[in-house]
This record gives sequence, structure tokens and C-alpha cells, in this order.
Amino acid sequence: MSGHSKWATTKHRKAAQDSKRSALFSKLSRIITVAAKEGGDPNPENNASLSAAIVKAKGYSLPKDKIDAAIKKAFGSGSDSAVYETVIYEGYGPAGIAVYCEALTDNRNRTAADVRGAFTHSGGNLGTTGSVAFQFERKGQIIIDKSVIEDEDELMMAVAEAGGSDYEDAGDEWFIYTAYVDLMAVKAALEGAGIEVKGAELTMIANNPTEVSISDAKKVMRLIDKLEELDDLQNVYHTMDITDEIAEALDE
Repeated sequence: MSGHSKWATTKHRKAAQDSKRSALFSKLSRIITVAAKEGGDPNPENNASLSAAIVKAKGYSLPKDKIDAAIKKAFGSGSDSAVYETVIYEGYGPAGIAVYCEALTDNRNRTAADVRGAFTHSGGNLGTTGSVAFQFERKGQIIIDKSVIEDEDELMMAVAEAGGSDYEDAGDEWFIYTAYVDLMAVKAALEGAGIEVKGAELTMIANNPTEVSISDAKKVMRLIDKLEELDDLQNVYHTMDITDEIAEALDE
């Protein structure tokens, strides 16, 4: 277990999401609706997917009334019902950077056209299913404020005892990583040990991040920004290694 850091990548992505909070709230609500419907139960205690979706939403300060409305929408009827399907899009951006997109859509044709347009207009190419997925690993990610645990040795011990696989120093927070099937179990173990968890979600981590020039990094981020602006896309992952130098250049 090591405290390796890709904080520059995470920090930049979080800043981009925070700047689009209204759109993010809409996407989080959709995730909750789908999780509630697929799990067949509006009670998060009986629906692990819904529980994870709510934890993620709370991590981004989605108001309780919006959470409740999203759950109710899953079991509505007629015009109040929600029919979404999960669709994955994969492709390559500028400089050969792999891009993996997760969508929740009620119109597959519309979403495919929007995603293809974003790739084409940004110098990328939409690929076939499986063309880049092998370059990522799905993991669980749990966030803990350093105000809860400041000492790294204490954190490392807590993560090991809870069944986590790794952790990352993320500025004012710790990011704990788990096998994707162990996310909620590790979260519960940490909370059972009296450790307050700020957020928990599934994520995709690039196996071998690719270094690019600042010029190419800006081109890649133009594509990522276009994709993240699409209402149907929930998450966009890429293999670009955002170093501190590149993060600083992108923030300018």
C-alpha cells in the first residue's frame, strides 16, 4: 500500500465539475433515479447501488429534496416515469489519449450523435466498444477529510483494516481506493471504526497515464470539456497524465 499521488488530475477534474454545479446536480439526480429503479427499492438500506449514488450526491452537496425527488421519479408513471439506459462510448482524443465515457440516456441516437460530434470537432475519433476500456481499471473511491485523520500512518492502518487497497494524499482530503465490488463494505468498515466518510463512488483509473505536451493537453481538455457539457454523459475518464505543470497551465 502506498500514498502515491495523482492529485493534480483529481483536483483539475473536481474544479471543472464544481464550476458546472447546476449541470452536475442534474446528472447526479439521474444517477439516483436509475440506481433506485434498477435496484427495485427506494430504500438505500436495501439497495446498495442507490446507497452509493446518494453518498456520491451528498459529496457534491446535492440537496436532500432533489435526492428525494430523484428517487420518487424512479417509481413514477406516465410522464413522470424515467426510462434511461446505460451506454458506454470509447475513443481517442488528440495525442492518442484514450477517452472512456459513461452515459445515461433516454435517446441513444441523440447521445451517440452528440458524442461523435464532440470527438470530431476536437480532433479525436469515436471508437468501437472495447477499443480503450482495457486501458482503465474500475475501482471504488472513498473520500475522508484530513480533519478526521491527519496522521498518514493512522490512515494507512485504518485502510488496511477496512479492506482498502490503496490511498492517495489529496491536499485537504484522503482518497482511499478499493476493489470496485468492495466499495460499500470498506465504507461501512471505516464508519464502523468511527471514521466519518465524506463521499464514496465508483471510478475508472488509467493503468498507464500518458505524458503529453502542454499544447496537446489543452487540446485534450477541450474535448473533455465538450463531453462533460453533454447532459447525457455522467462520467468522462481519460489516460492523460495531468502533472502539476500541466494542471497549472490548464487553469490559466
